[in-house]
Amino acid sequence: MKIWVDADACPRVIKEILFRASERLKLPLCLVANHALTKHETRYVTSVQVGNGMDIADDYIAQHAELEDLVITADIPLAARIVEKGGVALDPRGELYTEENVGERLAIRDFMTDLRSSGLTTGGPPQFSMTDRQRFASSLDRILTKMHQGIRPV
Repeated sequence: MKIWVDADACPRVIKEILFRASERLKLPLCLVANHALTKHETRYVTSVQVGNGMDIADDYIAQHAELEDLVITADIPLAARIVEKGGVALDPRGELYTEENVGERLAIRDFMTDLRSSGLTTGGPPQFSMTDRQRFASSLDRILTKMHQGIRPV
């Protein structure tokens, strides 16, 4: 089992939670990003810098993540790819992507993209809060416990 992190947009506080979980559980964790990442002093955390371009990091994660791995991403199309191939994906606010919800989230994402391209200002996601951090930590713990026991969290 390995944790993959779509690190380009992942909040630092979430990375810190992941680093602690990786160390505590002795789980390998790989950060994937288009830019250079700060080196972390742990034998379980590695990073991969991929080339610049749309979806290069997403493609790397989708190609390398195995079914028993966990992918952390806010990118809904990447999450959909992971779920479609039977994998497990969690967003940085603690919501588990499932076959039931990822299609709806993609549709909403596409709708909002269309609105923005037509000139409507829609704003972005709400600011990351302490509640989001706690929800993520709780979801991560629950998911990792199930996966460690060989139980699919979905």
